[in-house]
Amino acid sequence: MVMQSYATQTGRLEKYAGKILKHAMVQECLTRGGRQVELPKNSSKTYIARRFIPYGGTSLQPNRFFQDGTGDRAAAIVAAHLTTEGVTGTPDSITAQDVTVVMQEYSCLYGFTNQTYDLHEDDIPSAAAEQVGQRMTLVNEMINFGTVKAGTNQFYGGTGTSRSTVNGGITLGLLRKMQKSLQLNHGMMVTKVLSASGLYNSSAVEQGYICYVSVELEPDIRDLTNFTPAVKYASGTPMANELGTCERTRFITTPEFPAIQDAGAAIGATGLYSTTGTNIDVHQFILVAADSWSQVAVRGKGSVDPTFLPPGQKTKSDPHGQRGYNGAIWYKAAMVENDGWLAVGNVGVDILT
Repeated sequence: MVMQSYATQTGRLEKYAGKILKHAMVQECLTRGGRQVELPKNSSKTYIARRFIPYGGTSLQPNRFFQDGTGDRAAAIVAAHLTTEGVTGTPDSITAQDVTVVMQEYSCLYGFTNQTYDLHEDDIPSAAAEQVGQRMTLVNEMINFGTVKAGTNQFYGGTGTSRSTVNGGITLGLLRKMQKSLQLNHGMMVTKVLSASGLYNSSAVEQGYICYVSVELEPDIRDLTNFTPAVKYASGTPMANELGTCERTRFITTPEFPAIQDAGAAIGATGLYSTTGTNIDVHQFILVAADSWSQVAVRGKGSVDPTFLPPGQKTKSDPHGQRGYNGAIWYKAAMVENDGWLAVGNVGVDILT
């Protein structure tokens, strides 16, 4: 007698086949944010965005009209534009600044055998297709997270001046410092995000600076002075996974922002969490103004090239057609377009007792 076997999971034959249980679902967070770029096909894998620096700005401070200096800087701008009768002033040159990102290709793939396809009581190909979609979302979230958290406008909890010296959590003072940075850089509040559909449509939201945070920061955020939970909003509709607001900031939570374990200062008497009990785990959260970063959104027809190859297709590498595949391949890229309109916080989280 030959025993039946399957390449993925053993079947449940001769047992009561209960319902398929729920499993963890990836939540879209950053994937719905940023400026959405639709990259046409056959248009190169390099995407270059360009801005023209306004008067008073520099390549390092393109958002500041008033550079650091002594004296009355406002009066200096006025004086620089006074004219003399009959005299043509010296013309200035407009300065362009380019921001470049290179598209990368990503893929995931599941395999199954002809016996699984033909005889297994569970619909393995359909389950694999669902897993492919969720893995794509997870990968895209991590691409976006890796891009925005590398922004140059960094802030640190406690008395920290670098990631390795972080010794405090999120506070109202730190949040205000980050908000002020965006405001001084003329960062506009966010008023729309990408819709949850498969298209490039956007949805209008109540204006505010958007703060993307790990769910591990939720207790500390709820303890902030002036925090208002989303359930108490007098008007407007909260965004997906919106925790609440504090002054000009709206908090969106996600479980997909992993901490950098043991990366901060020594835990000491800080009361902050550490994986090993030695150094503080550092959590990064992102405060953004409008048009601070962009992504090539995986939306619309042609943005994903799916793969479904059922068993039965005989080739030199599979002469009996015994193997099938389900997967996808796609292009993705994200970039910080304006570092002054995006702030990255690096903090620890309180140990819950």
